[in-house]
Amino acid sequence: MQLMAIEFARHVLGIKNAFSGEFVPNPLKKSGLVINFMAGQWNKDKGGTMRLGSYPCKLAKGSKAAAAYGAPLIEERHRHRLEFQNEFRARFEKGGMRISGECPKPKLVEILELKDHPWFLGCQFHPEFKSRPEDPHPLFRDFVGASIKARESASTGA
Repeated sequence: MQLMAIEFARHVLGIKNAFSGEFVPNPLKKSGLVINFMAGQWNKDKGGTMRLGSYPCKLAKGSKAAAAYGAPLIEERHRHRLEFQNEFRARFEKGGMRISGECPKPKLVEILELKDHPWFLGCQFHPEFKSRPEDPHPLFRDFVGASIKARESASTGA
């Protein structure tokens, strides 16, 4: 999701200097810093600052994520330090990127998806932690399903 956000910011929203605090030493709040450490962690020693464990995620009605899960509220496992910066929310939504999942408290972006795409979805959490060969995670299952549907449509010319 983080790289998806940077790509979208650069090539759709025209934010040429969009980047992540992960890629530069001592990142400061800058105009293109789409992904960065959580508030108050920029200058801290990074030991123990990770967002780790299970957190709730509220899904947007009518989103691909909500359809995949079949529920309005889910819990997913996290293991990261950097977050989507909320000051970009309105620009992303206006540009066609839907915030389809968010952690209610604190208000953090969890899932982004393109509104007019068969399946362009990125998540902040780790769905692989809950996926098994005989019981795939809903996002993996629906990604494969959308891929099959797209291929079938392409082969029939539909």
